[in-house]
Amino acid sequence: MRTDKLILLLACACAFMVIMDATIVSVALPDIGGALGFPAESLPWVVNAYTLAFAGFLLLGGRCADTFGQRRILLLSLGLFTLARTLGGLATGPGLLLAARAAQGLGGALLMPVTLSLLTTTFTDPDRRTRALATWSSVGAVGAASGPVVGGLLTEALSWRWVFFVTVPIGVAAMVLAARILPPRDRADSPARLDTVGAVLATAGLVGVVYAVMGSAQAGLASPSVFGPLLGGVLLLAVFLVHQARWAADPLVPLGVFRLGSVAAANGVMFLLGLGFFASPVLVSLYLQYVSGATPMEAGLGYLPIGVAMYLGARAAGWLTVRWGARRATVLCCLVGAAGFLATGALLGVDQPYLIAVAVPGAVLGLGSAAAFTPITVAATAGLPPHHNGLAAGLLNAIRQTSGAIGLAVLSTVSATVSGGQATRPALAAGYSAAFLLSAAFLVAAAGLAAFALRTRDACTVYTWGRRTGSRQRR
Repeated sequence: MRTDKLILLLACACAFMVIMDATIVSVALPDIGGALGFPAESLPWVVNAYTLAFAGFLLLGGRCADTFGQRRILLLSLGLFTLARTLGGLATGPGLLLAARAAQGLGGALLMPVTLSLLTTTFTDPDRRTRALATWSSVGAVGAASGPVVGGLLTEALSWRWVFFVTVPIGVAAMVLAARILPPRDRADSPARLDTVGAVLATAGLVGVVYAVMGSAQAGLASPSVFGPLLGGVLLLAVFLVHQARWAADPLVPLGVFRLGSVAAANGVMFLLGLGFFASPVLVSLYLQYVSGATPMEAGLGYLPIGVAMYLGARAAGWLTVRWGARRATVLCCLVGAAGFLATGALLGVDQPYLIAVAVPGAVLGLGSAAAFTPITVAATAGLPPHHNGLAAGLLNAIRQTSGAIGLAVLSTVSATVSGGQATRPALAAGYSAAFLLSAAFLVAAAGLAAFALRTRDACTVYTWGRRTGSRQRR
């Protein structure tokens, strides 16, 4: 097999593991709590520990790939991720499991940007790069959709520990493949320098913001436990931006990259898309269990039509982006996703058949939303030189993760407000319906921003120290 195809296989396998890890554990939480003696109020931290570490270290992960080389960071992150999953499966108490989950999040934050960086540096032809990114996105969609199903099957058939063990063989195989096909030296001969101060500021700021957002749905923004971390996180991120612009000799995020209109606009579109889309698996699962009376396994299987549509949309996105261009493809996909969210919100009800309320409109929202990720990724990485590909990947993934956390908190709050805190089926259905309608509005806003602000060029502009030192050339 050709080396470029092996690299695509490697990147897709790594992305599949990281993305599925974010969803596979949720179904097993009751069994984990019973086996390890988790207090009920602490059980969500099995998910949150991973989310916090993953979101907080994504910018650092992207910069590490550019600074220390793709091969070195890929092997390090794969080793950490695989070891942490093994320790999670062997955990005998809450403390060890939470530490393992945090280590998994760090490994995933180092791993995800380098998979995208590998693709953008290996596939230099724009059309081939777009198709490779479409394949990468479709595998990610499969990982996200299969997590609840695989987790439910493993938990019922074997035990919750296999939720962690299941991807360990994939991690080991990926390490062997990476060691064989990636060149030992894949970075410039200049000394490796990392903006340590910037890394600490960005990581602490992102952790503070995401932590506050995750707690806001239960405690409210006015709670000291939420407002304090939120204010601290925002202040740290503000200091981080000043540090990048004025003080850092080799900044973690050279702010000059945002002078490329496609980078800033694509990340803005990704943020709006993430606000509406990433909460959909949770909302669908809650609706099926609390309104339709499905079991956790039935709820996981009920998400399958949406997952299949996500895969098909991500696969078609490469062709669509090549044929129509990133801007028009993004607009179309976001509008299709918005139509699916609108139909889902309008059709949810207490006695609605599953096919009408979830399967058909859910397939439309999954098809359009998942297809949008490929043209957005193309736009976010267009015009950047190879030594900033990891930076672009880390930035885009940080936006995705942060927007997902914020979107889930906002939509959960809206759902609880509309339902009035009542646990009756009609009240809950009304709350979930309102959340889906707001998601549709977010995707319409994403389409509007893409239509008016997204511009992509096959250009190469070199940025250092936050200033443009090269020239932008249109080809």
